[in-house]
Amino acid sequence: MPRTKPSHGEFPDSDPEDSSEELTEEVCVESDLQDGQMMEVEVGRHTVLLARTDGKYSAIGNQCTHYGAPLSKGVITGHRVRCPWHGSCFNVQTGDLEEFPGIDCLPCHKVNIRNSKVYVSVNKKSLRQQKRIKSMGKAEPGVTHTVLLLGGGAASLICAEILRQENFVGRIIMVTRDDLLPYDKTRLSKVMNVESETILLRRAEFFHQYDIEVWLKKEALSVDTDMKTVTFNDGSVQSYDHLLISTGCRAKGLDVPGIKLDNVKMLETPEDARQIHAACQGSNIVLVGTSFVGMEVASYMIGKASSITVIGSSELPYQNTLGREIGRVTMTMLSEKDVKFYMNDSVIEVKGVNGKVKEVVLKSGTVIPADVLIVGVGSIPNSEFLQGTKIQMNAKNFVIVDKCMRTNVPDVFSGGDVVTFPLAMANNRLVTIGHWQMAQAHGRIVALNILNKPSELNSVPYYWTVLLGKTIRYTGYGEGYTDIVIKGRFEERKFLALYIKNDEVIAAAGLNYDPVVSAVAERLAAGKVITKKEAQSDDQSWQQLS
Repeated sequence: MPRTKPSHGEFPDSDPEDSSEELTEEVCVESDLQDGQMMEVEVGRHTVLLARTDGKYSAIGNQCTHYGAPLSKGVITGHRVRCPWHGSCFNVQTGDLEEFPGIDCLPCHKVNIRNSKVYVSVNKKSLRQQKRIKSMGKAEPGVTHTVLLLGGGAASLICAEILRQENFVGRIIMVTRDDLLPYDKTRLSKVMNVESETILLRRAEFFHQYDIEVWLKKEALSVDTDMKTVTFNDGSVQSYDHLLISTGCRAKGLDVPGIKLDNVKMLETPEDARQIHAACQGSNIVLVGTSFVGMEVASYMIGKASSITVIGSSELPYQNTLGREIGRVTMTMLSEKDVKFYMNDSVIEVKGVNGKVKEVVLKSGTVIPADVLIVGVGSIPNSEFLQGTKIQMNAKNFVIVDKCMRTNVPDVFSGGDVVTFPLAMANNRLVTIGHWQMAQAHGRIVALNILNKPSELNSVPYYWTVLLGKTIRYTGYGEGYTDIVIKGRFEERKFLALYIKNDEVIAAAGLNYDPVVSAVAERLAAGKVITKKEAQSDDQSWQQLS
């Protein structure tokens, strides 16, 4: 087992509180909250989440550490609150993060009750700090145990952080072919003129402080699981005691004549995003593919490009994942902004003038003028370097793992978009889900199992996509659904879709219907069934989980 340091307070979360540094205010009377209730209160113009669980009051920061959502508008179950926007969960008694996509904890405040009045005391330092990094250790000189993380995305970052939070004192090396430290990839299709610095998940100082080595612009070429070594493209060889393969996926190209012309773009990095943003200003742009990313790029380019055309191989955008109804409302929202759609069609040739894209020819015979062609037709796992190893992959070359994110080879784990894994809420069926939050959950499970703290993946998928400034939230795993229950009205851009299989809700998608998608996520996470009858009923009491 890797060496860890005993965890009795060597790395305190913060300085011991100085009472003179506190601000105390009366916020309510004791009877204002019942068990399982919460509300937003103010202490020194600072919002605090006050909750009552097991008859006891507690107070934590009210702003989700992910994108700042008000947690008081979320869902409380037992000791945890789930964010209404993107599904992050926090313990209301400690402020500790319990579910991603957030990566930081919340400050925790003192609560006192005197004469039936509730007082909250806030440390003045935490008034300036909305986030708290959990106590983390460092490497210890002379400890050679090495955890090697291949890939610089969400799974690797969280694995490294959890190892240090659990006081692992060996060596951690993260290797990425990117030239950037781990960054928030979900932003690329939403804010395309992004400065790389603004989307870094952690700064360089963080990695130095906690002894996490990051090797940039370096790629694994082969793995020898007998010798426990990895060979890289610069000829170097690194040995490991535990290995995490989280190399992600890359965009799939189009195999048609003319695809090598200038201004044919794929979105994979912040530099790609900036180039697409610059190239599309005042241009005729054509997008191939109706995935979430494709629709976000189309939405982003409204008002920037002179024309936007989308080519899709199905009848409606993402109809296989979100269904025809939401595909139709998405198409309508974008069409109203003059985005043109050619569906049930495909590109057969790209024509150029002077080496640059000029026209896109479709199978139907339609010819579309194009200054920029953006291709988003799926992805391929970055797993070629594993060919010839003992590590098992499926027919599509995704790495196969168990509930503990272990491959079939001892001490080799895998996570993120490159894996196919058993999803607890889908009866442990092997699935491939390229969601940011799931990759983070994978990283956590890997770290705990490396440290011989047996842990199984039981996170419920949570995803969001932004269209015209509005966010569609999605939770669960809806593949194979046989029925759909719709609440609200698509025409009013306010709806909730509940996906049904075997008379049970298996997924939900909502627009302007917060926090119901988070309530469904909590219900699914707790293993509590929402029946089709409940879903259809006007009685919404199933959303109350306490």
